[in-house]
Amino acid sequence: MSAIAQGLLPVFLLIAIGFAIRRYQWIDDSFWAPAEKITYYVFFPALLIASGSRADLGGAQVWPMAFSLFSATFIAAMIALALKPTLDLNDSAFTSFYQGAFRPNTYVGVAVAYLMWGELGVGMMAITILAVVPIANLLAVGAMVRYGEAHEGARTPGRAVVAVARNPLVLGCLVGFGMSALGLSLPPVIEPLMDILGRAALPIALLAVGAGLNFAPLKANASVAFKSTAIKLVALPAVAWLIAAAMGVGGLMFEAMMLYAALSGSATSYVLAREMGGDAPLMAGIITATTLAAMLTMPLWMWLAT
Repeated sequence: MSAIAQGLLPVFLLIAIGFAIRRYQWIDDSFWAPAEKITYYVFFPALLIASGSRADLGGAQVWPMAFSLFSATFIAAMIALALKPTLDLNDSAFTSFYQGAFRPNTYVGVAVAYLMWGELGVGMMAITILAVVPIANLLAVGAMVRYGEAHEGARTPGRAVVAVARNPLVLGCLVGFGMSALGLSLPPVIEPLMDILGRAALPIALLAVGAGLNFAPLKANASVAFKSTAIKLVALPAVAWLIAAAMGVGGLMFEAMMLYAALSGSATSYVLAREMGGDAPLMAGIITATTLAAMLTMPLWMWLAT
């Protein structure tokens, strides 16, 4: 079995198991919200801190890779924005189309990278998180402020900046990389503790991704979901590929970059749509569409990148 299949199949199977658990009510629905919360605030930051503290940031391709993903994310968002006049969508529905075009599901990326490349893969994903998560969040909130039917007290661009600064994944990357840059290491007791917490992140996160799949809104909005998915899973990776190739990114760093570029849509887009007056059902459909389509496109992009 190829390394790509070994990395992707367990991830997709866990997502399918999560869907089955939710579909057949093997676990009460009240489980998923706290499970996602502890993964977001505890397990994943622990994984990123532990891996980042042991990462080597001296590679010449680190910044070109980060720039390629940053640029591709911004360009995909601009493509979606340019298409707005051609879409028969109201403003709140457009915000869901827009988010689906560029926001990645980081959980899936870290899981695949860990299975394919171990701790080195998690370290590379931490670089991609710092490159993409802040700009993706700011672009998404900016569009929600402009087009969403935000209720009183909803996030503003200023609050979005604060939210990015407090993002546990971003903070985990910064702490880990900061320790690596300063030549620091985690204390003997803390390091294995962080490793144990980090191992819990991947299965719970992927099960939650599967539990969040919703086919009803996908059926009702298939055309819109297809267009948003095409930007996210075809246009964005293609742009990232072109920029990275032009900048000389290659080898494992290029593969990791393409993995992150080819990720399915972020589940947190649904939360933002619900919070700021977007079309939450449409967003759920687009997330489902990108998750299913990525099971075909991710292996293809990864195969082409190797």
